[in-house]
Amino acid sequence: MLKIKYKTTLLIIFCLLVLSLQVISAQTLPLQDTIIMVDPGHGGRDSGTYYGKLYEKDINLEISKALEEELTKNGAIVYMTRTRDIDLSSIYDSAKKRGDLYRRLLKIKETKSDLYISIHINWYQNTSMKGAEVLYNSINENNEKLAKSIMKEFKTDLGSTRTIKTTDLYMYRNTTTPGVLVECGYLSNPTERTLLQQEDYQKKLAKSITNGIINYLKKKGKIKYVI
Repeated sequence: MLKIKYKTTLLIIFCLLVLSLQVISAQTLPLQDTIIMVDPGHGGRDSGTYYGKLYEKDINLEISKALEEELTKNGAIVYMTRTRDIDLSSIYDSAKKRGDLYRRLLKIKETKSDLYISIHINWYQNTSMKGAEVLYNSINENNEKLAKSIMKEFKTDLGSTRTIKTTDLYMYRNTTTPGVLVECGYLSNPTERTLLQQEDYQKKLAKSITNGIINYLKKKGKIKYVI
């Protein structure tokens, strides 16, 4: 009889411990159930900017995968417009680039994403130009708030001296879902070109973007669980 009571007590304690761990786990995930679309720019026939055989499309994908991992660790439900080296245009699209961008927008809509992050790399003739920066379209007032929040992290974590800018590019003016275009650095700058290829730096970028998203949602009162 005592053995049965002892086993029952241990079982109850074990169940309570598991339940407590689940509650604690939920409370430490600030992006719990937030749906985020990560959009690695370019792909397939569209290489984006390049330096020799180093293509923007490939670095965009690597950074996006690091961002996907960081966002997921923080509880987000993450989708990606592409997970390999392809463009999203159809064989029936007469304008391939427009078709590619249209399908990226379609993915944002179909997944009912709460926000999107589009990852790109910059280029400028003046090779001294450097720094991560964030662009947004004013179609949604939250875009600027998200841009400011991520830019603040870039300044703090990466020492970027860049500022947020507006963009009127097709993709960003054709969705009301909150989101921004993140230019992660300049491929034309020798120092940043080296950094952008390094896994540790890619993870640092991903961490900064994630923290920017978290702080943006905190200010909006959308964080469901507090760290």
